[in-house]
Amino acid sequence: MRLDKIVYNPFVRADESASKVMTDVIIALIPSIIISTLAYGFYPVAVILVAISSAIVTEYLFSAIFSKDTKSIGDGSAIITGILLAFTVGPFTPLYVVAFGGATAVLFGKLLWGGIGRNRFNPALVGREFMTIFFPVIMGSNFIWHNKEVLNIKEITIFNNDFFDHIFYNVSGSIGEYSSFFLILGGIYLLIRQRISWHIPFGMLVAFILLVFVFSGYDLTYSFGGLFLGAIYMATDMPTSTSSPKAKVYFGCMIGVVCIACLVGGVTDGYFSYAILLMNAFVEPINWALRPKVWGRDKQIFTRTWQTALITLAILATTILVIYIHHLDGIKYLIYFFIVYSIVRFILMKMDKNILESK
Repeated sequence: MRLDKIVYNPFVRADESASKVMTDVIIALIPSIIISTLAYGFYPVAVILVAISSAIVTEYLFSAIFSKDTKSIGDGSAIITGILLAFTVGPFTPLYVVAFGGATAVLFGKLLWGGIGRNRFNPALVGREFMTIFFPVIMGSNFIWHNKEVLNIKEITIFNNDFFDHIFYNVSGSIGEYSSFFLILGGIYLLIRQRISWHIPFGMLVAFILLVFVFSGYDLTYSFGGLFLGAIYMATDMPTSTSSPKAKVYFGCMIGVVCIACLVGGVTDGYFSYAILLMNAFVEPINWALRPKVWGRDKQIFTRTWQTALITLAILATTILVIYIHHLDGIKYLIYFFIVYSIVRFILMKMDKNILESK
């Protein structure tokens, strides 16, 4: 019997698809795209379009060559990956670097892992790390982030309060950080549409804000826009985040903890990427330790508490290791290992599939 002919009858049927989910995410991000054009006109739009185009072309070519099926480009996930990747970089990033990031985000963040829903790490952040490692001088340059000569609108005054006006519009940092207000507005839309839940953003924001007060003696440099971009749109990526409500809250809280640990440890650039990608690696054990109680069985409170404590220690130890490697300029070697691992894993998957199909 051919495996693709087996039909499973779920208990609940829903008229949903990946393309509908992705469409809602795009709608949520449109206000932030518009606000970026108020700042620098076509520059951020060009970055976004190139990131999207390179992601789509890469997915099309890879699918045509290896799976002989290009229908996956219609689900919109490559578009989301391109937009989110563009949101993490400056508006004046060279377009060939952006194209490289879009291609590697889809290739190493999704396709080599089996496609949408099977990826282990957030594709957009994977692409950003590839850009940082392979183009360190460009990505570390101040030129790609700000240019007063082409700035259209320096500030927008609505509330007559510096803090709230900066929440609404603040031309600082990456393309996606210019308006915390519109990022939150898009997040509310996704909550209403039930594309995300409140658990991960809530857990992350609460943990981050509380720890900011705890470590108030340190010079912590962070962006509210980056905070909301990461909490609402990056950390909630369904394939790379936890599933049950308790696991989601814990997952979000630990992202906040890792972010603060990185900042306290002197990691000022890419701390959010490190935090989310690191937590992506712990999704499976977190889901297991904080899985919902099976009806008719004991809650196993002691066992699960012990498992969660061990996972927390492992996360903190890994965070310290990542900070240490960062200061040794060794993150690039982790990326090199990730490249080799992803390729070898994909080859083995193809071999296993060919063996099954030949039987």
